[in-house]
Amino acid sequence: MNETVEKTMKALEKNNMNAYYVEKKEDVVPFLKKLLNKGDSVAVGGSMSLSQCGAIELLRSGDYNFIDRYKEGLSRDDIEKVYRDSFFADAYLCSSNAVTEEGELYNVDGNANRIAAIAFGPKKVIMVVGINKIVKNIDEAVLRVKNIACPKNCVRLSCDTFCKAKGHCAVNDSSYNGCGSNGRICCSRLICDMQRIKGRINIVFVGENVGY
Repeated sequence: MNETVEKTMKALEKNNMNAYYVEKKEDVVPFLKKLLNKGDSVAVGGSMSLSQCGAIELLRSGDYNFIDRYKEGLSRDDIEKVYRDSFFADAYLCSSNAVTEEGELYNVDGNANRIAAIAFGPKKVIMVVGINKIVKNIDEAVLRVKNIACPKNCVRLSCDTFCKAKGHCAVNDSSYNGCGSNGRICCSRLICDMQRIKGRINIVFVGENVGY
């Protein structure tokens, strides 16, 4: 663990969030088993980090009541129900678009179902976060999302946006509100710092690049 990761973890703990560290992606699933109870109802936000670390396969193992947004054959109404049912989950797994060295979480959504669940609802939130997502402050977090996370996710999701075509936001300015495309995925933003419920939010850092 380097000094930046250690500093970030201490800042998160000061803000009443639990912070953990594992060396590599293969360590994530064994660690998640320690944070989850068999029989828990578990939901997830859209996350490449969870997929890359094998978390989805763990949740489909039969040990948990998985509210599976990725199940084949779901209609749009089914997916909307998954989003709403997620608020009542025992645990909600996702990642964070950025984590600042000052102990803040910065997240941006298109539908806002993920950031809504992070803010309120599920009893426990567990985030799997690669060290590539650590930034100095919120200004850097905003730029990271505009020029790294959103362009890559828009390519993955085939969204018709400027950043998908160009690889960066239409205006590289931290105060800019984004493009006018109906396909944009940066519609709502959430900053989490000091938490009233100590330990509800848990961040598992992975000591390598994971996700966007």
